[in-house]
Order: sequence, then structure tokens, then C-alpha cells
Amino acid sequence: MNYQLTLTDAADDALRQLILAPLVEYNASQAGPSQGRPVVIAIANDEGAVVGGLWGHTGYGWLFTQLLVVPSSLRGRGVGSEIMRMAEDESVKRGCSDAWLDTFEFQARGFYEQIGYACFAELPNYPTGHSRFFMKKALLKR
Repeated sequence: MNYQLTLTDAADDALRQLILAPLVEYNASQAGPSQGRPVVIAIANDEGAVVGGLWGHTGYGWLFTQLLVVPSSLRGRGVGSEIMRMAEDESVKRGCSDAWLDTFEFQARGFYEQIGYACFAELPNYPTGHSRFFMKKALLKR
């Protein structure tokens, strides 16, 4: 097979899907279909503009929280906990038993620990001078 390599910094979702398709096919052949579905919870202000929220997905029996953003004006009021509870409850309805996420040292590790997440891995010096933490939580008691 002949091939050509192309380097780009353009984040084209159609190209991503083409690159991803063989991996999804292979993963399904090894572990079965992921049953992947997005989980999105938006926070809107009084004018209806989105000012934060949660972006993630469920698959292989896990909730993955990719993004959680609570505006500073809403922090400390239980909004983050409410959003996470909503996402976790929806995930359990979808058959998930566990959840995972990652957060930087300067972000919300303490918050996640307060709501039951535990650190299972650390990537030191990413970004430089800080660490990235990988956290998980059992959604169902075993």
C-alpha cells in the first residue's frame, strides 16, 4: 500500500471521524459496541446564553466527564455538585457503573474528592510546574 502523510492544525470534525472509524471498528471487535452517547448539561444565564456546563459521554459502562465549567459567580452554591449528580444519575439509567475524569492541579481536584472521586493516576509536570490528575468514582455499590 502506498501512502501519503499530511500534517495540519485544522480541527476538521469530518477528518477526525475518518481517522476514528477504524479504531471504533477494532475496539468493537475486541470489547463489543461501546453504546457511546453524549451527556451534555448546559448552564444558561437569564438571557439564555450558555455560560458553562458539562460535556461528556457514556460508553463501555462508564461516564467520562470531559469538561465541567461553572462560572465564578455560581461557584460555592452547589451548582457543580448538582450538575455532576445529574450526569451520574443519567449515566446509571444508561447502565453505567463507574465514572472517570481528569483535572489539573490548579482546577478542581478537591471538589471532585468531596463528591466521591478518588485519584488513580497523576501526570506530573503537565502543564509545566503542575500535575494532571485522573480520577474515578463507583456509581453503583458492588
